[in-house]
Amino acid sequence: MKEQILVNITPQETRVATVEDGVVQDIHIERSAHRGLVGNIYLGVVKRVLPGMQSAFIEIGLERAAFLHIADVIEQRQHPNEVQRIERIVHEGQPVLVQVAKDPIGSKGARLSTQISIAGRFLVFLPQEKHIGISQRIDNDGERNQLRKRLELLLAESKHQGYIIRTSAEHATDEELTADINYLDKIWADIQQKSVTLPARSLLFQDLSLQLRVLRDMVNTETEEVLVDSRENFAKMSEFAGSFVSDVLPRIKHYVGERPLFELFAVEAEIEHAMVRRVDLKFGGYLIIDQTEAMTTVDVNTGGFVGTRSFDDTIFKTNLEATQVIARQLRLRNLGGIIIVDFIDMDNEEHKTAVMDELKKAISRDRTKVTISHFTSLGLVEITRKRTRESLAHVLCQTCPTCQGRGEIKTAQTICYEILREILREARQFNAKEYRILASQSVIDMFLDEESANLAQLADFIQKPIYLQVESAYTQEIFDVVLV
Repeated sequence: MKEQILVNITPQETRVATVEDGVVQDIHIERSAHRGLVGNIYLGVVKRVLPGMQSAFIEIGLERAAFLHIADVIEQRQHPNEVQRIERIVHEGQPVLVQVAKDPIGSKGARLSTQISIAGRFLVFLPQEKHIGISQRIDNDGERNQLRKRLELLLAESKHQGYIIRTSAEHATDEELTADINYLDKIWADIQQKSVTLPARSLLFQDLSLQLRVLRDMVNTETEEVLVDSRENFAKMSEFAGSFVSDVLPRIKHYVGERPLFELFAVEAEIEHAMVRRVDLKFGGYLIIDQTEAMTTVDVNTGGFVGTRSFDDTIFKTNLEATQVIARQLRLRNLGGIIIVDFIDMDNEEHKTAVMDELKKAISRDRTKVTISHFTSLGLVEITRKRTRESLAHVLCQTCPTCQGRGEIKTAQTICYEILREILREARQFNAKEYRILASQSVIDMFLDEESANLAQLADFIQKPIYLQVESAYTQEIFDVVLV
């Protein structure tokens, strides 16, 4: 499988796309003015403790106070069998070392943890822990044990022994692991020093920028090249790779073509497609994806696909094809939280099992933690995908000022009837000489055509003239009734 990572950088934002065999698989966007906070470490101050919710609000210097739940407090994680009370661990005004686990999303503040973790190339350092964990993606027991023993030997002289071995460590040498340990120890020492010299609400550690995180976290053995369209950042990435990820250095290339990088690989078109509700499948079926505050729903439809054998076979093939597209859309759109998939109903249990197996296989490539439940009694599949940052739609879009996020607006006829009721209500309260309707072109056109008789009938009933005036700045749902 040929994998390429494309890095498009402008002064305003950095965009990264992963392309496998010419197909865009995921997209990451980081804007200079709104850089992500996940991984940042702060010296916060407890603003308020909520015993009833077993949580606390922590001020870390952001516009909104951040949220800390008892489940994310290190004392609870170290003693999971003991019931911890947050009011016994923190109190108002107390300084506390915290790390951002989730970016602020919508109206919610950032979510925090007091369990500090610092990611390196091959290891994740857990300075408050004393155990060694191993990535679940390394599923060979013999290899897991060997990696654990190797790291234990390298840590024999170290006082810190809390680490998670990342998937990328499978082929790392002892020298590379030692270099990673020293790098992480240095960062932790710097954080500790800042925590006693800087004032509360200070940022103690900021994770790498997106283009450097790409080299640390996203490049793997299947990555053939990393194309960067900025000469300055190509130099920075090469320098970083030379110091910390030397095996990646030969694969970093400066793209100098005249055609924009994202346009050349059709990434711009994929971004546009990721904004729409309907996603067409290859054989005529389609998906409808709706994202709400609480969850995302995915509805699978046969559409124009009629198959060649039987109705059951048509449904099975549509659902099977949908599994690949759903897994890819979750990555492209960065959909997180609860995702409900409504596959087309299948009576055949073998078909259900095959669709579920294919879905799990397609989602297994996701770098983000995903869990899948089996078909419910209603034929739905529930997926939970860890949400650490805003979805692509939330980054690129805003709520429509016309429909306020409903996705629909009232018809011109509905607005006409609202205006007629408003005039009648006003006529009963005030003795105006005349009434003037200010509305959009479509509403005024409706009054001049289909609703002209109803308007004339109302004017006769209240015995006052009614005039029409187009306001080009008004959307279809906005109107004013002026009493003269």
